[in-house]
Amino acid sequence: MIFDFSFVLVLATLVTGLVWAADAWFFKPRRLVRAGSGAVPGEPVLVEYARSFFPIILIVLVIRSFLFEPFRIPSDSMMPTLLDGDFIFVNKFTYGLRLPVANTEVVRLGSPQRGDVVVFRLPSDPSTNYIKRLVGLPGDHIVVREKRVYVNGQPQALTPDGLYEGFGHTGAQVALEQLGAVPHRVLHIPGRPSYDFDAVVPAGHYFMMGDNRDNSRDSRFPEVGFVPEDLIVGKAVRIWLNWNLPNAPIWSRIGGAIH
Repeated sequence: MIFDFSFVLVLATLVTGLVWAADAWFFKPRRLVRAGSGAVPGEPVLVEYARSFFPIILIVLVIRSFLFEPFRIPSDSMMPTLLDGDFIFVNKFTYGLRLPVANTEVVRLGSPQRGDVVVFRLPSDPSTNYIKRLVGLPGDHIVVREKRVYVNGQPQALTPDGLYEGFGHTGAQVALEQLGAVPHRVLHIPGRPSYDFDAVVPAGHYFMMGDNRDNSRDSRFPEVGFVPEDLIVGKAVRIWLNWNLPNAPIWSRIGGAIH
């Protein structure tokens, strides 16, 4: 069980729902009897608040748990795809429906695919959310050597694409990488050594990397490691706002799809 904002929403839904139901089924009939024929007794403030907030909290809970959940990007590890200060929507039903808090899968709708930008819970601290690109599927032999990714012995296409010009890491080398059917840009920072890796992804786990390859704490590092399937939150699909002072907002990023 994970105690986060979803837990707060579930608890608030239960409390307001129980207060409203208990009043409707038990206390309200007794108030009507005591008030006599034709009288309309007043409603306690607690019940009034519960009746007003219950449907709103329930709707928010359903949307966040089963449809879309907002997240804020807190670092530059996914540059140039995502910037520090991007606010994104994560699709919660692409891979399947999971119960909030318990995170138990109830309906499977699909599987994570190589190249997806994925939000997941950090294995060493499930209360912390990370966002990275899915590079390795269960059973894949992943090798990272000299800033190049190899999957099952096959080098993934990597084409130089000039220098990065934008917010942070200006002058870094940009490359167009192809993971399966998904083309995307990655950053390589001159002067920083390659953090190499060589292992087979265990069953039921995934290997994740940040697009900012030389400045990303990801599955190459033991504090992150391979990500179990039950810790995957959803697929990042769209940017709805960028706000990171002093450059906020970056209007051109609003509404952009995440690839």
